[in-house]
Amino acid sequence: MTTVAIVYFSGSGHTHLLAQALAEGVNQVPGATAQLLRITGEQIVDGRWQDDTVMAALAQADAIVFGSPTYMGGVAAQFKAFIDAASSAWFAQQWKDKIAGGFTHSGSLSGDKQSTLLYLAINATQHGMVWVGAGDLPSHYIGKTDGVNRLGSFMGMMGQSPMTMGQAEAALDSGDRLTALSYGQRIAQAAHRWSRQPMAV
Repeated sequence: MTTVAIVYFSGSGHTHLLAQALAEGVNQVPGATAQLLRITGEQIVDGRWQDDTVMAALAQADAIVFGSPTYMGGVAAQFKAFIDAASSAWFAQQWKDKIAGGFTHSGSLSGDKQSTLLYLAINATQHGMVWVGAGDLPSHYIGKTDGVNRLGSFMGMMGQSPMTMGQAEAALDSGDRLTALSYGQRIAQAAHRWSRQPMAV
């Protein structure tokens, strides 16, 4: 069984919905299973993130997908606290050669989400991971109207919803949900191929 861990922080719920859609996509691939690992503020004690259960699950996973909303042009502070604490995994090279990917969400069409994905990719490569970007052309380029990759992101998966400031329940654009499903499938397939390919001797 190929395990894909989806580790993420969500403030208003949109990134959580993307994580769920990614997990659904992973679970649609035969032989793959998704594990949702949500970063919360309660895991941060005296300014330091800590959760041994999450770290143990990440060490066992074949692939890790990192997710955070984009706040002020970068990852959320809570997610950055997790990244900093995961330097212990970096030092032990626990995530080396695992498949990696990333996703983000913001309230505006741009929101500088690209900088968040670049940060997630840089972090993954510092761990020696193998980054997998999004594989879908924007649907309108190929004459479709389903909204897949409507924001034209290839580094990873991006979503966007109008800001509600907590006044309405979080909801996803239907195209973003389809994009997350597709990305989850792509990550699971990549992890399966990467971990099952025989080594040349």
